[in-house]
This record gives sequence, C-alpha cells and structure tokens, in this order.
Amino acid sequence: MAEPARRSPELEAITQRWMGALLASRGETMVNLLAPADPLVFCGTAEGEFFVGDDFRATYLAHLKEIPPGRMIDSRVEAWERGETGWAYWHGTLEFTTTQRPIPTRVTLIFAMYDGIWRVEHIHNSFPVANQEALGYEHTAHDALLEAARKLDPQVGSSGSATVMFTDIADSSAIAEAVGDARWSKVVQAHVEMVRQELEAHGGRLIKSLGDGTMSTFASAGQAMLAALDIQAALDGQAEEPRLRVRIGLHTGDVVQAGDDFFGTVVNKAARIAAFARPGEILVSEATRIMVGGASEFHFTDASRVALKGLEGDHLVYRLE
Repeated sequence: MAEPARRSPELEAITQRWMGALLASRGETMVNLLAPADPLVFCGTAEGEFFVGDDFRATYLAHLKEIPPGRMIDSRVEAWERGETGWAYWHGTLEFTTTQRPIPTRVTLIFAMYDGIWRVEHIHNSFPVANQEALGYEHTAHDALLEAARKLDPQVGSSGSATVMFTDIADSSAIAEAVGDARWSKVVQAHVEMVRQELEAHGGRLIKSLGDGTMSTFASAGQAMLAALDIQAALDGQAEEPRLRVRIGLHTGDVVQAGDDFFGTVVNKAARIAAFARPGEILVSEATRIMVGGASEFHFTDASRVALKGLEGDHLVYRLE
C-alpha cells in the first residue's frame, strides 16, 4: 500500500517564500529553489509559455527581472508531501505596481527532495488575463519584426531624425484560428495595405511588415500621429468581420540605417511602446509628444512611467486620444 500523503507546513512555508520573492523581484531566490536535474518544467497561461530543462534554467532569471514589484492582497496555500515528493497549490490575489489591478492568480508547484532540500521541479502559473494586462509589461510579438528589420538593405532611407511607428493586430492568434488560415491571410493583406495607404497619405513610409505587424517611419512626428489616428478611425469604422483592433506605438529620435545598427535603440523603443499599448490604443513617447508642442489637434492623457523590455530605467509614455 502506498504511503499516505500528509499536509506539509514546510512546503507551505517554502511556497509562501516563493511568492514573496516573486513580488519583491528577488529572482535569484526563486532560481536557487529550482531542481538541479531534469525533469524541470514551466507552464504558463499563454500559448507558447512552456519551457523545460536547461533552456528554462538559463532564461528564468531574465524572465523574472521583467516582472514588476507587487503586493499580495490575499492568499491561501495548501501543500502535501509523500516520501521525497511534494506538491503545493497557491491561490490568491496579486496587484503589480505597473497596473494596480487586482489579479486572481493560481500557482502549482511540484517538489522533489535533493540531498535533504526541497527543490521545485514543476511550475504552473495561471492568470485570467494576458501578461500585459496583469503585469503591465509588453509582450514580445515585435521581436521577429525587429529582427527582420535589422536585416534590411542598409541603402533603404538615410540616417537622421525620424518618428518610428509600429502597429500590431491584437488577439491575432485567436482570430486566425476562428476564421481559418486562408481567410486570415487575406484579412492581414488587406489590413497591411490599409495601413500603408494611411501612412503614405501622411508622408510616411512602410519599412517592413511581418505577419500582422508593421514598421514605418515619418519625417514629421505630427504626421505620424495623424496617420495613427486615421488607422484607428478606419478600424473603428470597419463593417466587415473580423473587426480588428491594433496597438500602435511611436517614438522619435536619430536612426542610423547601416547594417545591424540600422535601427538602434530608437526603433527598439518604438516597438516596445507599441507592444505595451492596449488594443485600440496609440501610445507615444515623451520625445514624440514634445515634437508637436501644444498643437490643438492632439490630445494626450497624463504621462505614465513604465518599464520597457531591454531598455534601462523608466520611460514616460502618453496615450494619444
């Protein structure tokens, strides 16, 4: 007969320390609790959030450093052990400083004993909303577009100051699954063509499109913002389904179009701002907002101070109404 499982106050305490380290941005503490041998598995809520073994060990700390500090509004944990195996279920409500939104959260941890020390072999995190809404940091949908853009012919355009725009269709994976690949391909083609027409009407240039995202540049920050407004207006007025919503981000600065340095931090920041936006939003950097001064045709929300992936410090962004 199998040994009966028993409640484990020790694993309950370890699990509470695990969650406390998460909210205090003490990633090293969490990494130190990982099992040194396989199997090691991480499962998240979103599609593609599945990592195993050494690949997970090598990237988990960087992932944790992206998570903003937070607080635990309420929590409950139950843990059990049987021999050298244990498991814990934590559920409660978290609130992160970047969103200040209560997020019901569930976490399951499976433990194994290594030389008398409990280590985590399996992690399953569950949020009811996307990471961007829960944590307030941007997703990585633009990474492939940025990588493709870096490989452009260095003869495209010239060096100097420009306003860079990124667009991204929200919920594209779910829509594509709903309408089918053939229909989705036509929808995206029509969407990119609409974006191209709107930006060219305001003096912009489509630099790259990849999947459901686009990158373009403008000599004028004001014209870039007008183009962004027209793109959102066109989408608001669409009658045919599926009705699309996009995130748009703008940043202004010096771009260098030469080899791998062709885009640099200016374009990286524009991409990160777009990825931070909510569906239907236009977010602009402080530099872009300054360019239009007090122009009456533009209305902005108060500034938000946010962290952007891969960029040091906090950054001011404004929502263009």
